[in-house]
Amino acid sequence: MVFSTLIFLFAFLAATILLYFILPYRNYRNFILFAVSLVFYGWGEPVYIILMLLSIAAAYAFGFFIDKYRDSDRVKARAFLVISLLVNLSALLFFKYANFFIENISLVPFIPRINPIANLTLPIGISFYTFQIMSYSIDLYRGDTKVQKNFIYFGTYVALFPQLIAGPIVRYRDIEEMLTSRKESISMFASGAARFCAGLAKKIILADSADKIVTSFRVLNEHEPSVLGAWGVVLAYSFQIYFDFSGYSDMAIGLGRLFGFEFLENFKYPYISRSITEFWRRWHISLSTWFKEYVYIPLGGNRKGLMRQYLNIAIVWFLTGFWHGAAWNFIIWGVYFGLILMLEKTFILRFLDRLPRFIGHLYSILLIMFGWLIFSSSSISEIGVYTKMMFGAGARFTTATVTYDFVRLLPFLALCTIASTPLINTLYKRITEKFSAAAILEPVLSGSSLLLCTAYMVDSTFSPFLYYIF
Repeated sequence: MVFSTLIFLFAFLAATILLYFILPYRNYRNFILFAVSLVFYGWGEPVYIILMLLSIAAAYAFGFFIDKYRDSDRVKARAFLVISLLVNLSALLFFKYANFFIENISLVPFIPRINPIANLTLPIGISFYTFQIMSYSIDLYRGDTKVQKNFIYFGTYVALFPQLIAGPIVRYRDIEEMLTSRKESISMFASGAARFCAGLAKKIILADSADKIVTSFRVLNEHEPSVLGAWGVVLAYSFQIYFDFSGYSDMAIGLGRLFGFEFLENFKYPYISRSITEFWRRWHISLSTWFKEYVYIPLGGNRKGLMRQYLNIAIVWFLTGFWHGAAWNFIIWGVYFGLILMLEKTFILRFLDRLPRFIGHLYSILLIMFGWLIFSSSSISEIGVYTKMMFGAGARFTTATVTYDFVRLLPFLALCTIASTPLINTLYKRITEKFSAAAILEPVLSGSSLLLCTAYMVDSTFSPFLYYIF
């Protein structure tokens, strides 16, 4: 099920809110959230509910043994931790990477060709809920959290539908108390509804419109390659993926607030960054935090010398790329950003600090956009074709159609540019601080955006979020 559909908004969500708030006790409310989350997850592929329940049950059961031996026998505790992690990772590795490994091993000379596994589909959200389960097991082993003895509570944590499909990746210790003692309120519900509407507008109005621009320019480039057409694809995709993914995160955070949960922020205006280092502190924060806490720091972080730090960065970014998908373009994308981060730590950051701010912004945006070209390409050859096209190799600068489309789209591109900065939010805060009556703007704007998005959804086709495939 997708947030940006009429059936979710006016059937599933409405029924969930009604059921949730007519029950007075926390145990019942968590059960409702767990049950409806399973319905939400199994809407398209019911069979994968079983897989998720097995993952939940395994981590839940092994958690007792990790907790039992954590202080008395670290060897046994570590053994149960490893088993728990392997059980959960095995499902992710099989469904997401089995065919990738089979196809690439078959390319090695003198090795008999192995046919890919037929009809092997990736369970939606498995990358996200697997990392959440792993964070619980690791934190339990470290003593950073307590064992959860209530299966429904633990299942609610893993399967909670607002962030189940595409994050943010929520660590158990961050919502442990909320599972048992959260307090819902009218103000929190209103804040959540407004945040959800803002995210929905990002997805429906901005991201889906940018997607159509990407498709249009790609078609034009197939017939008449042009520099401006190639940059149009990359620019539109940069807006699409930002508003699509940050819109989902806004909706997830908003939905969480409806039911008393406060999830951590996942985006902080990443396109205003002055370096790639800063960009990754602002983009998909929950994933960056996860890799930092559970991979980079355990490997030694920056505590064992410069060369070891570079190796740790390389490992983290290889895994970050591979986490996104079983394809070489994702691995190249991860290595690309890993190399840039190493260079920034070596000398680029010091150099940028001496330059005007706009140069740092320009440097960052160009590298980020090229990164999205790698990320969105369906093959390595496509990366090469578009790279050449962007720099004029075998392509004219523009065509009449591309020029016309760019001029026609300038207002939309300007809107996307402004919406990807804190400008609108800053102006709104200043207005409401100066004029108390302006507080009515939030419910008016939220209601208007909901009506507008509803109109769009009535007349649109199915449009899943980009990060559903990860």
